[in-house]
Amino acid sequence: MTNTARGAVYGLAAAAIWGGMYVVSDVVLTIVPPFTLLSMRLVMAVLILALIRVRLSHTSVPTRNQMLQLIGVGIVGFGISVGAQFVGTDKSTAVNGALVTSASPAFILIFAALILRERLTRQRIAAVLLASVGVIIIIDPAKADFSSSTFAGDVALALAAVTWGLYSVLVRRVSTILDTTTVSVYALSGGLLLTLPAALLELHDRPIGTVDGGTLLGILYLGVVSTAGAMWLWNRAFALVDASAASLFFFAQPLVGAVLGVLVLDQALTPNLIIGGLLIALGVLLTLIAPEYLLRRRPKTTQAKA
Repeated sequence: MTNTARGAVYGLAAAAIWGGMYVVSDVVLTIVPPFTLLSMRLVMAVLILALIRVRLSHTSVPTRNQMLQLIGVGIVGFGISVGAQFVGTDKSTAVNGALVTSASPAFILIFAALILRERLTRQRIAAVLLASVGVIIIIDPAKADFSSSTFAGDVALALAAVTWGLYSVLVRRVSTILDTTTVSVYALSGGLLLTLPAALLELHDRPIGTVDGGTLLGILYLGVVSTAGAMWLWNRAFALVDASAASLFFFAQPLVGAVLGVLVLDQALTPNLIIGGLLIALGVLLTLIAPEYLLRRRPKTTQAKA
């Protein structure tokens, strides 16, 4: 498999996991407050990936400056972005959250151009626009409520979208010098610098409820699969593929969530879901498959010049 193909598998797998985790999160959050749950997830992920890193012989050792960079990247991604998403979801609506955070790929494109100097080709811009339209069709913006009562939450969601775009691009940059497992361990640790203090403040007013077996399994799933596993996959995807192309993987989240709603919650398979899903798939194919196809179709002399 080419780097592009492997990156697509990793990125789509990560987004698919996140798309399906909301059912589990909704149940666990009735028992464990959000920042406490997020801190639990990050701690479990750090421990798991750190153990894997110790067992691997090819992991890189970051310098002091690189370590500080990784921690800073984690603060942006897990402290600010995911924290803002929790706050926004709590103070706004689920539909608002899905619509606003779906702007993350657009911000990835912008930051990729500004920080990584990646070319914003018309093809990649068209792919993001096509997939964005697909997400909007699936979510149905008519159900959104952007009133004054949700303003604070919507601002937090917008902050989450911007900072997740920034995080993804910064991961691409640090992944050129360090392996994915090392990047993930230190970045996740950086997120804890913000989430742990927030959890301590939160627990003062909202203690943890009664944790039964189902809740414990949910916490383990969120920590092991949705955080350790999915974050490694996401970081690995951005190590293999240009950030502007990898941004398309994000769109698998709402699609998987909607499909699970049909399969698990017996929701109707609507035309919106079918049309939106096709547009998302076309957007991903346009940015990932078309360039390689066109490259194979070029005359050999043209390829040699390139």
